[in-house]
Amino acid sequence: MKTGRTNQEWQRPLAFLAEAPLGWLVARGQIRQFAAGSQVGMGDQPAEWAFLVLGGSCELRRILSDAAEPEILHTFKRGETFGSFLRPNTAVVAAEDSAVFCIRLRDLVDIAPKINGHGHSGLAESSDTTRFTFTVNAPKGKIATLAFFSAALPENFLAGSIARRLHSETGASVMLVQWIASGGDAADCVLEDGFALPAELRETGDRFRRLRIRIPGEPPAPEVLDELFRQLRCRFDHVLLDVPAERVPVPVLLECLKQSRTVQVFLRRNSEDLYHADLLFHELRPALKDLPAVEFKSVLCLAENEAVAGFDAQIERIGISSGFFIRNCPLADDASIPAGSGHADIRRIARSLGNCLVGLALSSGAAKGFSHIGVLQVLEENGIEPDVVAGASMGAYVGALWAYGCTGAQLEKLARDMEGKWSLWNLIDPVFPPRQGFLRGYAVKRRLQQTIGDAQFADLLRPLRVLATNLDTLDRVVFSSGDVATAVHTSIAVPGIFVPVRIGEESFVDGGIVDPLPVDVLLEMGVHKIIAVNAMPSSERIRACLQVQRGLVAQTTARRALKLARQLLPFNQHVNYFAQGNILEILMNSIHGAQIRMAEASCQRADVVLRPDVGHDRWVDFRNPRQYIQAGREAALRQLDEIKALVQEKGTTYEHQPAPESLAAVA
Repeated sequence: MKTGRTNQEWQRPLAFLAEAPLGWLVARGQIRQFAAGSQVGMGDQPAEWAFLVLGGSCELRRILSDAAEPEILHTFKRGETFGSFLRPNTAVVAAEDSAVFCIRLRDLVDIAPKINGHGHSGLAESSDTTRFTFTVNAPKGKIATLAFFSAALPENFLAGSIARRLHSETGASVMLVQWIASGGDAADCVLEDGFALPAELRETGDRFRRLRIRIPGEPPAPEVLDELFRQLRCRFDHVLLDVPAERVPVPVLLECLKQSRTVQVFLRRNSEDLYHADLLFHELRPALKDLPAVEFKSVLCLAENEAVAGFDAQIERIGISSGFFIRNCPLADDASIPAGSGHADIRRIARSLGNCLVGLALSSGAAKGFSHIGVLQVLEENGIEPDVVAGASMGAYVGALWAYGCTGAQLEKLARDMEGKWSLWNLIDPVFPPRQGFLRGYAVKRRLQQTIGDAQFADLLRPLRVLATNLDTLDRVVFSSGDVATAVHTSIAVPGIFVPVRIGEESFVDGGIVDPLPVDVLLEMGVHKIIAVNAMPSSERIRACLQVQRGLVAQTTARRALKLARQLLPFNQHVNYFAQGNILEILMNSIHGAQIRMAEASCQRADVVLRPDVGHDRWVDFRNPRQYIQAGREAALRQLDEIKALVQEKGTTYEHQPAPESLAAVA
């Protein structure tokens, strides 16, 4: 990824201007006469103009003071070109009466041929201009609007934190535009007819740039805003529009929304903010309905110990998707977010804007799914925290506990509680007669609730997606709202073993039936970096492990004695449906056999795939979680460098940064 351009690269547009036939250019530019001593280009000149001296000469001067004689840095003679990216205290002045051709660099983009073959169709064959390329000025940057609907929110602090984190996560150039109302705080420029970006844009200490634009009493024409946004998209990878919705005129807000790919709506959890947002969007909705798909997502800012309490559902009712939460959000711009979930929330928002969200997909696998805990432990120990987790069946159970906030050590403790003599039996709630399944599954749900209670998806510290299968339509269902324990109950309801879970008029069973490794769910959420944990060994791996086991049995006297004892004392097989070779294990083996190929297909769409070595273990061996956890740790440690490289990989960029020096000095 490139982050800037060399001086030589910036010479190319100016070199093309010097060599191209004037007939190609005159329709897009203008010839101006400058008297001797008059300024041709200076610091407040629009930042994307190029100049060609047709007659006379011009000088690049450094202005030292009012009294001192200016220092001449360079003289531009007939046929020479210069641009207007000037350093402070410099200006281009006509050394004598001069004729200068002026053209916007964006118009050069339209005229000039490209080295990739997409050039101007009318170019003369005798002109050798194919060495020029001007994709540097193509407006490809991504614009996002941060719309604040609460005056109580620390707008400057939150917008600055997101911009800072966006640059940190992507390494890209970031511009934060803040709108200043007429008569408000100091601004860098005024949005009015003839507006142009300042040649020097202030860089903050956090490596992103900030531009404060004052909005005059009479909002400017849409063309002025269009040109502003075009110039920003040419120069920056990411443009964040900090919009205080109550202080920005509706025409300006509407243009910001039209230009954005993503609109994040910041709200406090109170009915007043929601009411104002509903009124404003009701007013804007007719103008927005014909726009290309703009993604509106809420960012609910919660004070310390403040719960969501169903407010996310109220937000969705006004047509805004529930998106992110910022917990422990301060109320003052000079405050800071305490270490913990708040920092992760800011990082998650920034990664979403930068197309570099990290997702974790946890597969089905019954008891083998304990290996997910070992993976989470290694990630935690190395400071790697995925932004969202999606799980099916056992992966949903483990994922729900982790999303709730359980640490790796706590997850292992909960798993090892199953080592007790009667622990597994406490999860057995048989059905008589077993017409739809042998077990109800409510005992498993109650065990989960002992840790997470009646938590809703919005209450989780980390975003979670739980997969289930609609038994009536056989559709894949992704739960992202409502009661977490109920969603997990549906996802673990293995057909034939558990009774289907009834929600309303629909029945649900194990999500692993339709998608045992939910990589696609993460892709559909816009996650671009996916770590998949596949706890379902391939058929080849299972066959190899069985051969090894059979070889050991043939060589070990103790194993032969154990086999004889089982033949003489078949009591366990008669009373324990989970005993080896009984109906429940046959069902589990059959279902997982059907899932193996689907899981492998999902692995092809993940960036990093972890395969814990659990091929030799039984699917229903819930009493021995330690070996599975260790297998998960070993799998994660084997590919730890690969995981780190994926997480540290910078996000997608859209355009290179502008030249750090004046084009006039380069020409």
